[in-house]
Amino acid sequence: MKSPMQLGPLMIDIDSVELSAVDRDILQHPLVGGVILFSRNYESIEQVTFLCEQIHSLREETLLIAVDHEGGRVQRFIDGFSRIPCMQALGEVYTEEPQLGLVYAQQLAWLMAAELRQVGVDFSFAPVLDLNYGCSEVIGDRAFSNDKQVVSALALAFQEGLNDAGMASIGKHFPGHGAVAPDSHVAIPVDERPFDEIFQQDIYPFKALIEAGMKGVMPAHVIYSQLDDKPAGFSEYWLQTVLRQQLGFQGAIFSDDLSMQGASVVGNYEQRARQALNAGGDMALVCNNRSAAEQIIDGLKVVETSEKSLQRLLAMRPSPVVTKEALRETARWQAAQEIIGVLA
Repeated sequence: MKSPMQLGPLMIDIDSVELSAVDRDILQHPLVGGVILFSRNYESIEQVTFLCEQIHSLREETLLIAVDHEGGRVQRFIDGFSRIPCMQALGEVYTEEPQLGLVYAQQLAWLMAAELRQVGVDFSFAPVLDLNYGCSEVIGDRAFSNDKQVVSALALAFQEGLNDAGMASIGKHFPGHGAVAPDSHVAIPVDERPFDEIFQQDIYPFKALIEAGMKGVMPAHVIYSQLDDKPAGFSEYWLQTVLRQQLGFQGAIFSDDLSMQGASVVGNYEQRARQALNAGGDMALVCNNRSAAEQIIDGLKVVETSEKSLQRLLAMRPSPVVTKEALRETARWQAAQEIIGVLA
């Protein structure tokens, strides 16, 4: 029997390629509103399609299903999916032939989104809007470029491609992760630059995509020490003052994974989730740690999702743009394959 509750503010994961009884139970908890899939959840197109159908059937207000599927070294589903090149490859094309770079970005974003949508995934956490300053290994070739205008142009085209397939875009990692060397998965990065530099450089692509209708943002687990002592995803200053008020962002804010080391300065798992939501986040991610998810659920007990927050999350659902024929038989899919061949 489907659970009638609305979307909760937590996005969690599952362990395998199918739902266990324990998974079914926790995914029906009112604090849960979404599921993020990883490589361990993928075996084949048929399997993941059935898995998504099962997840969507659990609740009357269906859970959001997400995945990190940017391309390059961050692509969770491989066999049976097109191998999307890293975003830096698009930046290199743009440098030589700007118009061709924009076409490639739009086509590859459409391809990524169309393939994910066909199996039932609602959205990918993409595009990366960080600038590649050459010091961050965790960002590196995931970024389009070190030039804010190149990043903005390609990301706008990428957003258009996602939207063509009915998928929302989520820019990350606000306000910019590219200028710090440490990896926030395993360290606590600190960016000591002044606000004006961050605003003029790193925030530039976020501003451009927000003005073009971007529906989601993921903040960085980075402390910008001249502005706040908390990482951006836990900071009212970054989420409310800058993102909401100065930039006018009206979409959904998704925390980065609360299990990452960069989040540890905020406290235990419950404190991390509470602070991420209190600071202005709409959905908090807790990944690869079921014990942490359970601690958060037990600690928060009940969190009322505001009507505004709920509407932002519901807006992340894909629009009903679907191809009526087999995806791989469409001219656009074939054209996108040719682009992959050129960039390989």
